[in-house]
Amino acid sequence: MDFNLCSMEYMKLGEKKPEVLCKNLNENTIHVRFKWMLSEDVQQDDWNLSIIPKFIPKFHWSPHLTPNDGYVIDQHVFRSPALIVSDLSNGLIVIPDLDFLNDFFKDYNPRDSLDKDKPRWYMDIDVHENKLILGLSKTKVKEHVLYKKDIGAIFKSGIFTFGYYLMEINSEDLIINNNYWRIVLDFLWKKWGLPQYNKGYPLNDDLETFMQLAYKWAFNTWSDIVWQEFKIGDKKVGAPLFIVNGKESPNYKNPISEREFHSIWNQAWFSSLRSASGVYRYAKRTDKSELLEKAKLTKELALSAPQYKGFFPSVIATKMGIKLKRFKPVWRSKGWKKYYWGNSNRNPFSISIKKSPLHILDMSWTCLNMLRWYSELENDRRLLDYSIRYAESLLSLQDEKGYFPGWIAEENGKYKPLGILDQSPETSISVTFLLKLYEITKKSKYKLTALRAIDIIIKEIIPIGRWEDFETYWSCCRYGKDHLGKKFKRNNMHKQCNFSIFWTSEALWECYQTTGKKRYLVLGQRVLDELLMTQASWQPNYMFVPVLGGFGVMNCDGEWLDSRQSLFCELIIKYGLELNCNEYIQRGIAALRASFVMMYAPDNEIVKRKWEEKYSFFNEVDYGFMMENYAHSGKTDKKTFGSFTIYDWGPGAAAEAFNRVLDHYGKEFIAAKRL
Repeated sequence: MDFNLCSMEYMKLGEKKPEVLCKNLNENTIHVRFKWMLSEDVQQDDWNLSIIPKFIPKFHWSPHLTPNDGYVIDQHVFRSPALIVSDLSNGLIVIPDLDFLNDFFKDYNPRDSLDKDKPRWYMDIDVHENKLILGLSKTKVKEHVLYKKDIGAIFKSGIFTFGYYLMEINSEDLIINNNYWRIVLDFLWKKWGLPQYNKGYPLNDDLETFMQLAYKWAFNTWSDIVWQEFKIGDKKVGAPLFIVNGKESPNYKNPISEREFHSIWNQAWFSSLRSASGVYRYAKRTDKSELLEKAKLTKELALSAPQYKGFFPSVIATKMGIKLKRFKPVWRSKGWKKYYWGNSNRNPFSISIKKSPLHILDMSWTCLNMLRWYSELENDRRLLDYSIRYAESLLSLQDEKGYFPGWIAEENGKYKPLGILDQSPETSISVTFLLKLYEITKKSKYKLTALRAIDIIIKEIIPIGRWEDFETYWSCCRYGKDHLGKKFKRNNMHKQCNFSIFWTSEALWECYQTTGKKRYLVLGQRVLDELLMTQASWQPNYMFVPVLGGFGVMNCDGEWLDSRQSLFCELIIKYGLELNCNEYIQRGIAALRASFVMMYAPDNEIVKRKWEEKYSFFNEVDYGFMMENYAHSGKTDKKTFGSFTIYDWGPGAAAEAFNRVLDHYGKEFIAAKRL
């Protein structure tokens, strides 16, 4: 079958040919439907169709890696599903028909043995064969997290419908800017996202209640476990503990070990200072002096991190050891009198906090939060002075191209880059930090350095989608480390993490705010749209919690509703207000609301029931407990729910985002259903 810019080939299902209907929706969009009437079950491992461009694409995009033959993009990662290819004059976009997909899984139950042989929708992109592929097969999770076709699919008797939308594009502006994502996002949101958003997805409740539960949990019902207060020298400091297990609930009576070492972080994910700024906002707004004091103690902890030549560690931890609890040996902290400083162990050098090197990203992020505290919350000069000392040392590390390095270590009295991610989009967070410092001090060297850094990101990172940062390779998903700096040839794509996409879109926003130059806004929107391709633009029937508006992480992982959505939400709103784009505003509010979906809360009935299936002892004492994401394993089964809470990447982060957006835009703005 031929179209203007491509042809299509498809397989039989058993011996049956489908009824194929092609309908032109507008001058460049076609809807293609396949329909079978199956008189009996058909056992077939795979059915697929191939769309073959009539040109040789230079640009390829898909939501997930399929690095070798047999790998596919399983429906599990269909957050904003599309396949995109283009050359200098033509482009193709393929979007699965999500109505047909949802109908196919309307009665799906992963615990039902009758569903075990049900085929799953998938996509694939094969650069070598110049094919965009859609199909159905059983799949299995490989590595963390990729998908491969599996055998044994059974297509049940009855009516079976499959379809997709095909867009043929020859718009010069879109091709030059490579922003096909805007077409996809607009289509997905109008057709599926907005109707569901207007029905109240992902949460239709007053977020104030959820925010209050987060603080009640951390500072009241679980405070003996979560809240840490101690002295560094003569200074009293405090902050919530990095991570706690569900079985540390006051309701659970058996002794257990701590899940990880006893620590508090000020790192790109787990920022106790960022969370504390939310507590500060709420405490000031409601005149809660005890909470205000706790926020200030967390600020004091951040300021206590010892600086050497401006640089400073990101983690404070205690020594651990075996203790007997009711005659059972458990792994526990030896107390804050035995604390030590170190750095995030999510790095390529060491798993030891104490031995891990300094990370520029973490330091720039912490100082950015200090400056935001200084300019918006409390005019504490120490925050500014601390940040200036760091900035002066940071400037000396900018390389000839304009990048700031990833990790550094001292050698012969000087700090030097360690050779990994020395030229990466992690640089973008330092751009935002330096522009904030320029805004406060008006010292032009900070602005000039930042603009030089963003120029190299614009030149070398954005055009090829090289979104590599610490999380891309040194978190739970370590697949592809051998491809650092290189594309996967079968997909013509880098392994990508949306963290660095966010930092870059935010940095471009700040460049626009600082200079007034429109090109930064245009590029920032392009990068924002690439980021939004990792956001859930719809509500699948096979996701068993509300996911609309929530974010995934990378093109090689499985989670939905990741806590980063609380960090991303305000930037999306800012672009929406500046560009007068309701879709962005709605997506930003949806991201904020999605930040609370995984909370154990009385008004959160679906998730509450699932937490109680996981932990039968949970009750009102545990309200506020919250997992950082959903379906991390790449499946939606009984293991979907995790077992822990990271306050600074869960309830504390969500509460901070709510309080920040509330302060900036007001309660009515957050509550708006349709804008």
